[in-house]
Amino acid sequence: MIVLNVENIQKHFGPEPVLDGVTFEVRPGERIGLVGPNGSGKTTLLRILAGKDDADTGQFRIHGSIRPGYLEQQPHFPPDRTLWEEARSALDELIVLGRQAVEVAERLANSTDPAQHKRLAARFDHLQQELHRRDAYNLDHKIERVLDGLYFARSSYDLPVGSLSGGEQNRLILAKLLLAEPDLMLLDEPSNHLDIEATEWLEDFLAGSSAAMILVSHDRYFLDKVTNRTLELFRGTVDAYSGNFSAYWRQKDERLLVERRTYERQQAEIAKTEEFIRRNAYGQKHAQAEDRRKKLARIERIQPPREIAAPPMAFAKASRSGDIVLRAENLAKQYDRPLFDKLTFDIDRRQCWAVLGPNGCGKTTLVRCLLGEILPDAGQVQLGHGVEIGYFDQHLATLDDDLPVVDSVSPKHKDFNEQQRRDLLARFGLTGDTALQPVGSLSGGERCRAALARLAASQANFLVLDEPTNHLDLWARDALERAINRFEGTVLFVSHDRYFINRVADHLLVVEPGRFRAIEGNYKTYLHLADRGLAEATAARKIPKQTDSDNRARKNRNDGKSDRPKRRFPYRKVEDLEAEVFRRETRVEELHAMLAMPETHRDGRRVRDLKTEIAEQQEVLRTLYQHWEEATELNW
Repeated sequence: MIVLNVENIQKHFGPEPVLDGVTFEVRPGERIGLVGPNGSGKTTLLRILAGKDDADTGQFRIHGSIRPGYLEQQPHFPPDRTLWEEARSALDELIVLGRQAVEVAERLANSTDPAQHKRLAARFDHLQQELHRRDAYNLDHKIERVLDGLYFARSSYDLPVGSLSGGEQNRLILAKLLLAEPDLMLLDEPSNHLDIEATEWLEDFLAGSSAAMILVSHDRYFLDKVTNRTLELFRGTVDAYSGNFSAYWRQKDERLLVERRTYERQQAEIAKTEEFIRRNAYGQKHAQAEDRRKKLARIERIQPPREIAAPPMAFAKASRSGDIVLRAENLAKQYDRPLFDKLTFDIDRRQCWAVLGPNGCGKTTLVRCLLGEILPDAGQVQLGHGVEIGYFDQHLATLDDDLPVVDSVSPKHKDFNEQQRRDLLARFGLTGDTALQPVGSLSGGERCRAALARLAASQANFLVLDEPTNHLDLWARDALERAINRFEGTVLFVSHDRYFINRVADHLLVVEPGRFRAIEGNYKTYLHLADRGLAEATAARKIPKQTDSDNRARKNRNDGKSDRPKRRFPYRKVEDLEAEVFRRETRVEELHAMLAMPETHRDGRRVRDLKTEIAEQQEVLRTLYQHWEEATELNW
């Protein structure tokens, strides 16, 4: 059965089409990630499929038995309803079915006519099967499960919907869609307004759903966990890829390699033929030249590679600061409740720290305390020698809406001529007339890239970034990750983007109500620690650097009787073990992805080789986990 059939959808908002012949099918159980650069028409396509907008030409058909559901972006709620009542309204259809079942049961009990009794019994059986299939006997539990998963406090259930914040109202829209359990979900950025914990719950919910879905998201971890097929929307059309985002990213590189070679080969052949025609148009080889001209006119031209260009982002060379860039000692801050207390940590030169935690735990407040914009209730912050801070504000308030973009990126203490400013903007993907527009006319993604360009112009050696990936598409995020990894200074950032955290962070500061934890490693390290119940052991402490005198003292202590357990494994640094664990876990993921490819299953030998390597890598990982546990305990 085909759940959704889309044929040649076209849509114009100006002279150039946004959608130019979009065609694809959705089958039962397919969870499709719809990806493409900002402005490529992803939201437009979803709105057309949801019946909110009309296509100029083309059509789509949803199977008659399918109940579609679309995630609205703007909430519209009756203000007098409570949160619980509004969530329960998503189950009105099941509530009606339940009432019908009760009514049919009563009529069945009182029926004396055999024919009528048979009809009522059949109707009752049908209703019972439908109610059972949709788990309609535990409605309150269903509502609690979804509201709890999206982190609504139980105390908010009786609050009027009108009193909820904008983010809470958007989460309520999502809750209603999940409760309605449509057979086809059209989801546009469903993890917006969710912190990491709620996003992880949503991932599990959607991955376990039997519904077909088309999902737009900039969260690459989310796409990897949920989707099993990917559609790339670019230049008005879609290309299909098997697998999740990581599989798409890998396949895309492979396709581009082939496309570039094929295109370049044909272009070289065309250039060679045109040169022959030009040289021999009027000579002795005139007939041959004319024959080649006719063949060239008939040749099917290969289109340029379908390459989505990422902006070549880069930050300026950083001046050297002191070895300790920032020291926080016993920081405390509270408003109506404590946000953090006795928070102590150091950031060393060239480290990259990520601050993560649930919404409302005080991440941005902590950053502003570190910057000196807010005074802590207790404790102090010290900056190291020669530290120059560059701050990226998630609200992009550093940019003047009235100024042209080309004028807004120049810091006050530097004299950049217009060409230097244009070159800087081009590095962040802002070229041509866009550079001359007022900042206020930019899209969210363009404004974000302008703010990053201004940050690069500051030539700071300590970048402090508050949600820098907001509004950036997948390709711009990848470019920013590479720019930060090449940056020679120090970085501290707040982000909900787990993929971004994993790519750039080497230290994590996990802020939670009532406590904090400092972890050496990236997001994958944190997940590994949490899964094994070891995250507590890494609670915010600075591992002392070992001097020669420390080593001698430790040797003297070990010469005597020691209560410390003996090592089972040779000494290795914790960070080296974590790096090897990460490499091997990544390799296992790659092997599983290759094993899942349809073409792999046509090659029995390839399947055996992949399974053998997976088993070998997993065996090594089991030993590495034990080695890591020993090292974290004894490497002091």
